[in-house]
Amino acid sequence: MEAARIREGEIAKPVREIAPLSLRVHELAMKCTRQVHDLSVSQYPAMKDGAENLALLAGACSQISLAATLCNLAIHHRTEILLYEDADPTPATSRDQLRRAGVEMQQAATTYRAVARRLSRRLASFSARAEDRQLIAEAHGPSPQKAPSSPPVLAARRRV
Repeated sequence: MEAARIREGEIAKPVREIAPLSLRVHELAMKCTRQVHDLSVSQYPAMKDGAENLALLAGACSQISLAATLCNLAIHHRTEILLYEDADPTPATSRDQLRRAGVEMQQAATTYRAVARRLSRRLASFSARAEDRQLIAEAHGPSPQKAPSSPPVLAARRRV
């Protein structure tokens, strides 16, 4: 029954219903990938636990990308009935893909919250910020001696 309706013109319904979600998740995946990249080229990896946190964020970013892919698979499973005689005529497969996408998004959100809490605590602590400044300085190696006549160069601070 449902297979017949899909073949008769309801094929666009799963695309209309799922594609907006898929597009939002893909946009979020791109945004997260950009953030992970920006953090990787900043001073963040030199901070205490920065490299570990960066690895956790990269994993969460992958989970979001997987969720986006699962959304597209859900669309495919609902529309493949037009292409294949043995396709699943029920929405069970696409519902499973969307459920799995939700699980991946939840796991990614949990990771992001945990990393954000740790970073927030570090930024709130004067001693932790001082420790991070020291770690960053050590990561950059010994600073060359400047000539006394040269004015100090102020580095632009990047918000991450």
